Amino acid sequence: MPFAYPLFLSLEGERCLVVGLGEVGLRKLAGVLAAGVGSVLALDAGQAEAAPHRTPDPEAVRLLADPRVRVERRPCTAADIAPCRLVFAATSDADENARIAALCREARVLCNCASAPALGQFAVSAVARCGELCAALSTGGASPALARSLRRELETWLEPRAALAQFLGRLRPLVLAMKRDTRHNTQLFRKVAASPLGDWLAAGDLDRCRRWLERELPPALATEALSLLENRPCTVPDGETHESC
Repeated sequence: MPFAYPLFLSLEGERCLVVGLGEVGLRKLAGVLAAGVGSVLALDAGQAEAAPHRTPDPEAVRLLADPRVRVERRPCTAADIAPCRLVFAATSDADENARIAALCREARVLCNCASAPALGQFAVSAVARCGELCAALSTGGASPALARSLRRELETWLEPRAALAQFLGRLRPLVLAMKRDTRHNTQLFRKVAASPLGDWLAAGDLDRCRRWLERELPPALATEALSLLENRPCTVPDGETHESC
């Protein structure tokens, strides 16, 4: 089964390579930038000069203007690949993508090959984000269109739950600071996660939240938890929306 091991990877401080700055390559670039990558080398073998009078796409201009991105108009070399955490072979030339994928295998660098996914080592899932919540899905390459549709459903499902995730993230260090045993903490976190707090936070019903916290949490913790009740609306940032496997 190809690409059977799902993984959330930190790109903080890491370097990535995107080869090809067409529609697919720009999607890959947007995805790693949204994930907080340290730097990106974006290579393009001159496609941009092929249509000099075409109006530049505003989104492409924005992505390429990011200070973390360095754009060069030349082919990819083995030296470009060696220092990278991830490589995206996204040119319009299948043979060139295959060559890049082969260089990545030799260098033991993970590659996503847009034209022939089996030549690479990872696929880019369809990703739904809402606040700190993130869900990724794959159809195993069966239908990128279905993955895109399911992603939209996931965004809708995540949105009312994002406020609870944010609240739990702020509550967690307060609970751990109480230095209770692990079983106690686990039961408390599960109790909060299974409560109606998420619905009430999403609806802005802070009165019900306060009453629940005062009733269900230990008094000292409840007092601190009440100060965390800030209803911050969830937004869904743009990110990778294409399943490339």
